[in-house]
Amino acid sequence: MVKFSREYEASIIPEWKGAFVDYKCLKKLIKKIKLGRRDADDSNGDCSLEEAALAAGVESVGYGGGFSVLDPVHALASRFAPRVHVSSEDEESGDSGELVPPTDKHEREFLEKADEELEKVNSFYATKEAELLGRGEAIIDQLRILADVKRILADHAATRRARRTLSAVAPSSPALSGSGLATPQSMSDGSVELQQAQMTEGVAVADEVMAALERNGVSFVGLPGKKDSKAGRLQLPATVRIDIPASNPGRAALKVWEELVNVLRKDGADPAAAFVHRKKVQHAEKNIRDAFMALYRGLELLKKFSSLNVKAFTKILKKFVKVSGQQQATDLFSQKVKGSSFSTSDKVLQLSDEVESLFLKHFAGNDKMVAMKYLNPKQPKSTHMITFLVGLFTGTFVSLFIIYTIMAHASGIFASVGDTAYHEVVYHVFSIFALISLHCFLYGCNLFMWKSTRINQNFIFDFVPNTALTHRDAFLMSAFIMCTVVTVLVINLFLINACVPYTNAVPGALIVLSAGLLFCPFNVFYRSTRYCFMRIMRKIIFSPFYKVVMADFFMADQLTSQIPLLRHTEFAACYFMAGSFRAYPYETCTKNQQYKHLAYVISFLPYYWRAVQCLRRYLEEHDVNQLANAGKYVSAMVAAAVRLKYKATPTPFWVWMVLITSTGTTVYQLYWDFVKDWGFFTPKSKNLWLRDDLILKNKFTYYVSMVLYFVQLIFSMTLVQKGAAFGALIISQMQTLNLVLRLSWTKSVMKISITKNETRLLDFSRASLEIIRRGHWNFYRLENEHLNNVGKFRAVKTVPLPFCELETD
Repeated sequence: MVKFSREYEASIIPEWKGAFVDYKCLKKLIKKIKLGRRDADDSNGDCSLEEAALAAGVESVGYGGGFSVLDPVHALASRFAPRVHVSSEDEESGDSGELVPPTDKHEREFLEKADEELEKVNSFYATKEAELLGRGEAIIDQLRILADVKRILADHAATRRARRTLSAVAPSSPALSGSGLATPQSMSDGSVELQQAQMTEGVAVADEVMAALERNGVSFVGLPGKKDSKAGRLQLPATVRIDIPASNPGRAALKVWEELVNVLRKDGADPAAAFVHRKKVQHAEKNIRDAFMALYRGLELLKKFSSLNVKAFTKILKKFVKVSGQQQATDLFSQKVKGSSFSTSDKVLQLSDEVESLFLKHFAGNDKMVAMKYLNPKQPKSTHMITFLVGLFTGTFVSLFIIYTIMAHASGIFASVGDTAYHEVVYHVFSIFALISLHCFLYGCNLFMWKSTRINQNFIFDFVPNTALTHRDAFLMSAFIMCTVVTVLVINLFLINACVPYTNAVPGALIVLSAGLLFCPFNVFYRSTRYCFMRIMRKIIFSPFYKVVMADFFMADQLTSQIPLLRHTEFAACYFMAGSFRAYPYETCTKNQQYKHLAYVISFLPYYWRAVQCLRRYLEEHDVNQLANAGKYVSAMVAAAVRLKYKATPTPFWVWMVLITSTGTTVYQLYWDFVKDWGFFTPKSKNLWLRDDLILKNKFTYYVSMVLYFVQLIFSMTLVQKGAAFGALIISQMQTLNLVLRLSWTKSVMKISITKNETRLLDFSRASLEIIRRGHWNFYRLENEHLNNVGKFRAVKTVPLPFCELETD
């Protein structure tokens, strides 16, 4: 049976941990009471035996002046005899029902601490309850407005369709026209009447919108309601607007267009007024649905908060009365807990039922299963089949890799006089899939660590729990990718030995099939994850036009560590799309000037995307730190440009420029990693050189990571000066990879004599170690983000509401 303390620690909401009962502290106080009573009983037992012996001696002297054979019995009886001292004051206090303070200091300390914890829990619950109730009232009002606006638009559309039908039938009706032909005058009069009817209808519909908004509590102050109706669009009064955030290019363009239209209008309407049309109503409906989902999650978390704290108080009071025997004090405190608002209030339950019924009616078509799928999504239980497949694919990969190594050695294809084109193709294709597989494996390690330390990555990234990847899924993807690519390499080498033509097209077919699987519309191989990845990549590529959220810039940071992967992909695309595997040698791509220029652009793109994201966040949040963060990526692009210039003109001046710019960029990036991304070196922190809150229990882990980080800086720079940069990379450990890989630019200025295959091995090792460094960075980055949410008690996202009332003078 699992102890309640462990169950309690595993069940509390991580973001609200500071608001829960400090069960561990109260248990320590009970342990102090227990130890204090044990010591008191030992000392009282010795004193009681001495007093009993003296009393027995006096009694024997009184009866006969000697000892009695019953003296030991009298002494033992007096030792265990209860001593009860009852006074009239005690009787009155016992009947009054007031708590008599315990005489033991540890018991008083426990009750004071428990009362303090009760006040903390009660205060937090009241605050959150008021916040959620206010939020619920606002969302329900928004839903009423949405229902009225949708009804008005539907009626308006039906009226327009009926009028169009009538206008189409009217010219051919003798009863209406008086003759078989319509005169120009009658047609002109009809068009004027139609326009007047449309204007009259627009005014009526706008009045209806205003009345609907007034019924839902929207007061119109300032300008009178101005009405306009054109082509199915209704303009609300100047005091209300439909606020759809410009989170993508379509919404941004729509917002700009509406602002231009409002400014250019001749009737002098307020530029802040907004149009109502079906597209905006659809966005508003989605926002309100998401707001209902977030509200329901918040209500469920608050109900869980209440039940867990009630159970914790019940358990700890049972332990207290068992140890101390203070039944009266325990009963009075228990009544206080039961009378607290977090235990008795049913407002959250009522609102939760109301939210569920409204969502069921308006967003789920009265389907209970569909409603709960949205309101309370649950992650599917992991099966042993995934673990089995991970082991199967891993074992198959190892076996096939051994077979491939033996076949390659026997055929001598990797000898110095081997097929150079085959070397290039295999190196680039294998590197693409190997780096992707390594990144998936490290992401699986991150997921495992985040789950172990109770970091809520799904909430931070805004992932749906029932479709989000688990660490086993990431390991399965990694093993499957490596098993597939080695299988293709074995088949390709077998066809080469059999002298089959166009064998180099086999790796190209693997790339095409992989791209097809990525875009596959069928629900196979984690479709939700693939589509989420493509949506994030689209937002990264068009960074200036999309709102930047956590998942977007986190993925963009991953891309800055995958520049070698992008370069390998560029070569593979050029090689196979240009048909080089049939008629042209591989040098067609590598020696082409356009290919080289494109390679430079690809190297700059991840840093450009990340810098633009920082600028977009600065414009939205007005945070100067975002400008400083953009400067970090700009400095990386400058350093890369200087290294390219040095490669073209290797003069002493450019050597010094490479050293200055690259060293400055490295220091800049290291500072940002430590201080901003990880939150270390917090001034006046209770944990020296760290931050106040740490998730890992052993602080020594953080210190070892930092010490090895700086030691590796001096050691690796010494090795670089001796021309042993590759050795410095090999001996680096996971805790010190960040610094070593930030210094990987030193290879470009060192004159190291190595062969072509050694160069490929060095480049692949550097790319792999950079991905490992990124995986190490990921854990501390999300740990810091999680602690920021904990500090603000932020466990539910806040969805912006679409219908906003404008403030006017």
